[in-house]
Amino acid sequence: MRTRAGKRLEQIKNLFKRDAWKILRGDKVVITVGKDKGQTGVVSRVLRNVKRPRVVVEGRNLVQKHIKRQGNQRGQVVSVESPIHYSNVQLIDPVNQSPVRCQWRYLEDGTKVRISVGRKASGSVIPRPDILLKRQTPISSSVGVRDTPMSEARKVTYTPSSSFSTWTGFAASGVY
Repeated sequence: MRTRAGKRLEQIKNLFKRDAWKILRGDKVVITVGKDKGQTGVVSRVLRNVKRPRVVVEGRNLVQKHIKRQGNQRGQVVSVESPIHYSNVQLIDPVNQSPVRCQWRYLEDGTKVRISVGRKASGSVIPRPDILLKRQTPISSSVGVRDTPMSEARKVTYTPSSSFSTWTGFAASGVY
């Protein structure tokens, strides 16, 4: 028998399946709760933790971080963007620039898109951000130390022995 906490965690996991995330990196959002309430920004990171789903908005929810001195460098205080809970931001409708909810829907041609829904929503398609097409960490095309050279990879390392023909008896008997 599952406990109440176990049921709740399962409900949260179902909300945030990999394909169900509605706020993506590069989306324009408005902050609905907190010290930056009403301000807009662009999502720079999405932290997809099941228990604490959060997003980082560029230039918003700034906290001061104290950095100790190291060697001959002086210590300093730096402003850093802190994560905001997923439920405290809303997408901005591309047509009327108001905060809206969204749903995943399928168009007639079968493509999966986000549609704005809610009281102030225009019902238009919210496009995927262009930044998602670009990889954050580029794929390296150079040969590294741990890579196998092509001359080694193309060597033939297995040659069937002469006793290999004894295995054909299995195929004839129907065992293989």
